[in-house]
Amino acid sequence: MNKKVTYSPEVRERAVRMVLTSEHEHPSRWATLVSISSKIGCTPETLRTWVSKMKVDSGKKPGVPSDAAAKIKDLERENRELKQANEILKKAAAFFAQAELDRKPRK
Repeated sequence: MNKKVTYSPEVRERAVRMVLTSEHEHPSRWATLVSISSKIGCTPETLRTWVSKMKVDSGKKPGVPSDAAAKIKDLERENRELKQANEILKKAAAFFAQAELDRKPRK
């Protein structure tokens, strides 16, 4: 079973800085990622993801920044919850309307 290891933001920032500053010392970006990831204790793919996110967040690469993605996720969750509440209210209104029609009139 794989366990999820979380790294602090400081470790992530330092690792990304190391990749960007030592790229010229290696023959390729991947070689840089492999070298630094072994020092940090993560996989090269994880480090590549961190570098990519940092570039998007700083505006150097097109994409949705992390803060905007988090806000979109929160809004989608809220929208889903509101739709569920709306469905519950519609069913309750239909139930009570039917109960009102089935009720015997008073004399």
